[in-house]
Amino acid sequence: MVVLKNAKPIGWRSKIGVIVPPSNTVNEAEFNRVTPDGVSFHFTRSPLHSDPAADDFTQMLEDVTNAMHDLVACNVNFATYACTAGSMACPSDRLLGKMTEIGNVPANSTAQAIVAALNKLGVEKISMASPYTPETNEHEAHFLSVHGIDVLSTAGLSLNTSLKSIQKISQVPPLDVFNHARLVNHPNAEAVLICCTDFNTFSSIELLENELGKPVLSSNSATLWHSLRNAGIADQINDLGTLLRDH
Repeated sequence: MVVLKNAKPIGWRSKIGVIVPPSNTVNEAEFNRVTPDGVSFHFTRSPLHSDPAADDFTQMLEDVTNAMHDLVACNVNFATYACTAGSMACPSDRLLGKMTEIGNVPANSTAQAIVAALNKLGVEKISMASPYTPETNEHEAHFLSVHGIDVLSTAGLSLNTSLKSIQKISQVPPLDVFNHARLVNHPNAEAVLICCTDFNTFSSIELLENELGKPVLSSNSATLWHSLRNAGIADQINDLGTLLRDH
């Protein structure tokens, strides 16, 4: 009874809502693996769009609206759109504006989180590893360049060409992710970024930093960091690299 007397409800510090693509099975597992005490993450899904700009993002934003209604029912106090490619495609003001409008809570996205994380680290030149095609890597490198980040080298696995191949992203073993990111590293890069929220990265980040001697972050570590900090959670998280340990 003494233990119960001091127990607090789940999410007593913050309930954070997360929108992920239907095929994503890594983001939720990685977030829950390192969730600070008193914080809870609540996930819902929104369809992938191969060309969301084709209808001026109308369908994508409609799907985000539906997903936000799910999160409203969870009574979250912060929301994040955790899809790298999708959030780099849709203008941030429209995506986050829609999320805030429907949810009446602050919101962010993986794209916004990556830029904020690189800025916090004082990084302007990076190498980028992903499971994507060269075309998607080029699009994401352009997005980052618009935000003052120079991508010196990229490497992908071309796994985002169909639903069947997309489902293979989460099955790439952590050791393969480690080697993939290690090999893309450019000597002049100030950090290494591993893109895609469905890519297993949390087992590799600290090991990569130790080997490469520079900050390493991923779509998931950046989204986790930015969401926690903007939800008022300043807890240090060890073994996930410089970003979550020191900032």
